[in-house]
Amino acid sequence: MKRIHKERDRLLRRLARITGLVGVGSALVCLLTPGVTTPAELAVTSILSVAMAALVGVHTVRGAMLPALGIVGGSLVLIIVLGTTSLLDPATMTAMALSGGMTSASVAISLIVRPRGPLLVAGFLAAVLGALWVVSAWGQDLRTVAVGTVAGWAACMALGAWVDRAIADATERIDEVGRAHEAERLASELEAQQRQDARVLHDTVLATLSLLAHSGVGVGPSALRQQAGDDARLLRQLRLGAPLDAGSTAIFSPESDDDVLSTTFESVRLRFARMGLDVNWHGAGQLALPRETLDALLGALGECLENVRRHSGVNEADVTVTDDDRTVRAMVTDTGTGFEPDAVDGARLGYAESVVGRLNTVGGRARVFSSPGSGTTVMLEVPKP
Repeated sequence: MKRIHKERDRLLRRLARITGLVGVGSALVCLLTPGVTTPAELAVTSILSVAMAALVGVHTVRGAMLPALGIVGGSLVLIIVLGTTSLLDPATMTAMALSGGMTSASVAISLIVRPRGPLLVAGFLAAVLGALWVVSAWGQDLRTVAVGTVAGWAACMALGAWVDRAIADATERIDEVGRAHEAERLASELEAQQRQDARVLHDTVLATLSLLAHSGVGVGPSALRQQAGDDARLLRQLRLGAPLDAGSTAIFSPESDDDVLSTTFESVRLRFARMGLDVNWHGAGQLALPRETLDALLGALGECLENVRRHSGVNEADVTVTDDDRTVRAMVTDTGTGFEPDAVDGARLGYAESVVGRLNTVGGRARVFSSPGSGTTVMLEVPKP
């Protein structure tokens, strides 16, 4: 907000500078018309014009009050000088009107938005009109100059107020867009957290319940107790309102530390060895990926191995990890019963969320190659930072 106000004040001072300098220059051009002023009068008015131009520059750069007082005061002096020593021909009248309605009025553009700015501007305008009244008291008809002066000040005040209102409206719209963006961001984060919680529950609690439903076939009692204990801790977190940990931290060890490399591919192998699935590892055993990417890869890899354990009919799988300058690839292969990929419902939570959904969140992808009786190969890819 402060920055917007600074930019508003800078714009108003720029408009005031243009208006003030145009007023000074135009009045001086009128006075340079041959026969309008004497050499002495021209010298005095030229000095006043140069001084007011300098004050316009100082005021509109810093917004100080003293230069603004000087601009209005100089305009008053110029009006009095022209009204008392010269013949009021059209050129002189025009110069007086420009001095009162443009040069002095230019300060209203930037002052109108200040605290008590309208009162200050009204005081300046009263001072200019007072100078015109003094001159008219000596028998000069200055109604045209007075009307031009009032019109100029009104236009400058309206310009400053309009710019201020327009910027305020734009600020309100920006705030509305910001609030809408924040609400959308919070909704997206909530949805992402809910989807992540669903993945974690699918990969842990539901998997353990499935084992229990099948009487823990293929899994030793101690391994089943350990897995159930891990799941119990996750459920306790959920019951207490704490968000579930992301990715592999929640899946493989809810109490692991926060080091980026603490959860390695070896932890995946050990977990499934405990569950009765032998994983033959080939290639890299640990990769320095960003935590979010590593968690997504390990989570998807864990779901693929869980599918091998539950659906392939074999107790052995091969995992080959390779990488290049851009991508890390993990290929999960088994020699089990296989299946027809096109016949699998793409909306199934296990594959759509725990594998494809996880990898999509970090810019990765998954591909499945399988056929009945020929085993299955799943290629998981995530980008390097």
